[in-house]
Amino acid sequence: MENLPVEDVLHRFLLERAGVRGTLVRLGPAWREVAGRADYPSALHALLGEALAASALLTGNIKLDGALSIELKSSDALRLLFAECSDQGRLRGLARWNEPLSEPLALDALADAIMAITIGNVDRGQRYQGLVDLRHADLAGSLEDYFVQSEQLPARILLAADGEHAVGLMLQKMPGEGGRDAVRDDDAWNRVVHLTATLGAQELLAIAPEQLLYRLYHEESVRLFQPRPLAFGCSCSRERVTAMLRSLGRDEVEAALAARGDEIEVVCEFCAQRYHFDRIDAEHLLSEAAAPGAPGTAQ
Repeated sequence: MENLPVEDVLHRFLLERAGVRGTLVRLGPAWREVAGRADYPSALHALLGEALAASALLTGNIKLDGALSIELKSSDALRLLFAECSDQGRLRGLARWNEPLSEPLALDALADAIMAITIGNVDRGQRYQGLVDLRHADLAGSLEDYFVQSEQLPARILLAADGEHAVGLMLQKMPGEGGRDAVRDDDAWNRVVHLTATLGAQELLAIAPEQLLYRLYHEESVRLFQPRPLAFGCSCSRERVTAMLRSLGRDEVEAALAARGDEIEVVCEFCAQRYHFDRIDAEHLLSEAAAPGAPGTAQ
């Protein structure tokens, strides 16, 4: 358990004695890259960090082809929150809000709020989406409910974020996993939950992953798997922007060209990458849209 990465990393582990599997995510530079793209109010800053850590956390024990995202929309001051982790460990996120934003920011008090977890590959049109009940003020409690409903397995989730780090810890009870002692130990899950409850947010944020796991669970025979690196990254591309413009149709593209002197500029909200299209580019993409069998046309 020495010389393991301590930032921008996902650790999968097994508490062999208890028959419990877990995932621990600790973000540093990747989180600061996302957080630095807007002057977020403190409550929203913390929530976005928790959501970013959670998006990586939820990929820990699934076979992911594409990306997993957590998206929250409401008609309240918090209009949108989005966090995503790809199968390559690339993270991105953002939030949109109106002032004044209430503090503390309670999810169960947001008007007309909808939260969804989406898993899949957008380019291939393969997507699974599950809705998260917002019966808790915090994100961790809402995600715990989601796992009980979707997988019928109890989960314990801790999330925390500050200006430097965003961290998530998830435990799941897995019947039949672990050694023979796990099968016989009816109190194993409760014991692990009680141990986890001793961990405060500041401790979660301050302590390196392997030290944290050993401090909490050294009597449960912690088995660490190969760590997975994480990093800030965006999936935007000129091809995707082209497809978006094509979907708008000729009238809107022509209006956008007229507004900027025969040039369209599209700026990615996640990474600030700028894409430029002149009138020749626009005519080319619109002519492709009109061609039989072109992407985005009716078949």
